[in-house]
Amino acid sequence: MGAEFWSPVKLSLGIALVAAILVILTGLFLGRVMADRKFKGKSILETAFLLPLVLPPTVVGFLLIVLFGRNGPGGQLIEWLFNQPIMFTWWAAVIASAVVAFPLMYQSAKAGFESIDGDIENAARVDGGNEFQVLLRISIPLALRALISGAILSFARALGEFGATLMFAGNIPGKTQTVSTAIYMAMDSGNMDLAWLWVACVVGISFLMLMAVNRVKA
Repeated sequence: MGAEFWSPVKLSLGIALVAAILVILTGLFLGRVMADRKFKGKSILETAFLLPLVLPPTVVGFLLIVLFGRNGPGGQLIEWLFNQPIMFTWWAAVIASAVVAFPLMYQSAKAGFESIDGDIENAARVDGGNEFQVLLRISIPLALRALISGAILSFARALGEFGATLMFAGNIPGKTQTVSTAIYMAMDSGNMDLAWLWVACVVGISFLMLMAVNRVKA
């Protein structure tokens, strides 16, 4: 197995890792905020957070193009800041993967924080702990299993993303061609041996990650 095989694998793992880090940070923050607060319109906002979980990947890709394309507000801002468009770049693949993986981390983080007995956190506050200290020393350790499960599932989802990535980041070998898009192209060109190798690789990685989730929950 040469560079033709390993290039999409390494690219996918790198993109999934960065996307997972972004998702963990945002999911942790928003999960904590939404677990503690009740306000008008909360259900609408939470529904928006979870939409990428049920929307077709092509719809997610379309919305990303509208928002971050050269004529979109996000795309114009990025081009103004960095003097280059974000579409069909490595970071476009990261954004696409992060968007579709975010709901898994958010749901896990919110459920984990909601399961914590509020009296324990309040006791820490009474003892002089500020909100950051309570989060770091009390809330996160108590919700750790849910957070780890969410992080693993988010990484796995980012690793397997296809539709939104293909639309928003394209299929540029060595730059944005992930394993998922590489499998599609290998099948389209009739190279079934290479497609099977990539499929086996992704199935193996995903299987190990799901086993890790089950062990964490056990």
